[in-house]
Amino acid sequence: MNDAVDIRFLLSIREAGSLAGAARKLGVTPSAVTKRLQQIETKLDVHLLDRSTRQLRFTEEGELLCSKGAELLRDFDSLLAELGRRRGQLVGGLKVNAPLGFGRRYVARIASAFKDAHPDVDVSLTLSDRPLIEEYDRYDIVVHIGELGPSNLVRYVIAPNARYVCASPAFLKRYGSPANPEDLADIPCIALRQNNEDVTLWHFSKGRTSRGVRVSSGLSSNDGDVIHQWAREGRGVMLRSEWDVAEELQNGSLIRLLPGWKLPDADVIALVHQRTGMPARIKTFLQHLQREFRPRPPWRP
Repeated sequence: MNDAVDIRFLLSIREAGSLAGAARKLGVTPSAVTKRLQQIETKLDVHLLDRSTRQLRFTEEGELLCSKGAELLRDFDSLLAELGRRRGQLVGGLKVNAPLGFGRRYVARIASAFKDAHPDVDVSLTLSDRPLIEEYDRYDIVVHIGELGPSNLVRYVIAPNARYVCASPAFLKRYGSPANPEDLADIPCIALRQNNEDVTLWHFSKGRTSRGVRVSSGLSSNDGDVIHQWAREGRGVMLRSEWDVAEELQNGSLIRLLPGWKLPDADVIALVHQRTGMPARIKTFLQHLQREFRPRPPWRP
């Protein structure tokens, strides 16, 4: 039995009051209606229609199937209508995941503004200090910065983001400014543990030349604020995202090192589960994210 289609077929017979009337309603021949009815009865192994009398009459089993089936179809049609409304309206729940520091500074404000604009959407924001790759299916949108391992998720670029090595003026007064990436191996560095990366192997490039430097990190943490505090105290060189140090580089509390060398970019991206058929609430929040950082992100005034 082809579920909803066959139930609708039986209901057409009941509404028409005869097999011939059902044939006219369905645009087929009476013999086609009879044949299809026999096929349904054979599949179900039950007699649905009493054909021994001149008047059309459903058996008890046929009436049960029609009455209960009609209820199921109403619920099913209602479900499809609700799904259609949700594609065009902002209702339901929205689960967002973002990195701890970036989420606090930017995503939290965007999420609350989105809620103000769309009160029928319940927004749940989870901030984490590590990428929850194995748990991404729990979220509608994941904001991610930096390297991303193999994933079936669809990615949208939210904002460009470079990486810099920097240190405090006090540190540079004591140790001097490195002239080449290799010099970093001989001075104290601070490592931020994130994205399951090899955090003490720093990669630099200049044109076609590339360098990989293994730094010594007597201090490391999974918290960006702690890394900042140690760097400002003159405890070492740190490698951080542009979005996180732009203000300090501008006011001089941190100094960018090796400006002639480039580190791998760590663009801000949003990950979603599908490109087509995206619910309106997810699509609209994604657009809010993109607009917030265009045409230039706030760390590039």
